[in-house]
Amino acid sequence: MQSPIPQVEMEVDKKAVENQVIDILKTVYDPEIPVDVYELGLIYDVKVDDESNVDIMMTLTSPSCPVAESLPVEIEDKIRAGKSVNKAKVTITFEPPWDKSMMSEEAMLELGFM
Repeated sequence: MQSPIPQVEMEVDKKAVENQVIDILKTVYDPEIPVDVYELGLIYDVKVDDESNVDIMMTLTSPSCPVAESLPVEIEDKIRAGKSVNKAKVTITFEPPWDKSMMSEEAMLELGFM
């Protein structure tokens, strides 16, 4: 009988998948702002389960964002195409509402806010 896989290995794998997902998120750009959705601060949470299923909690710059329907689908498709991802689901929330303070320093510099 094989011994169970140590929990540490599972966490390392989850972290590797999470890092891959973040790299993918950095290739998806908001169509109105020339910054990727991750650096823009639109991604609130990335969760990876034991089966390499990915759940993303994100927001949009405003509830009336013109890509509210298409952006989550684009993100899911790109993440599912990742080698280590089984399934991907994006959930949109507006709590807390997005504001420019959620952007990374890199994004703020790019947009001239610093």
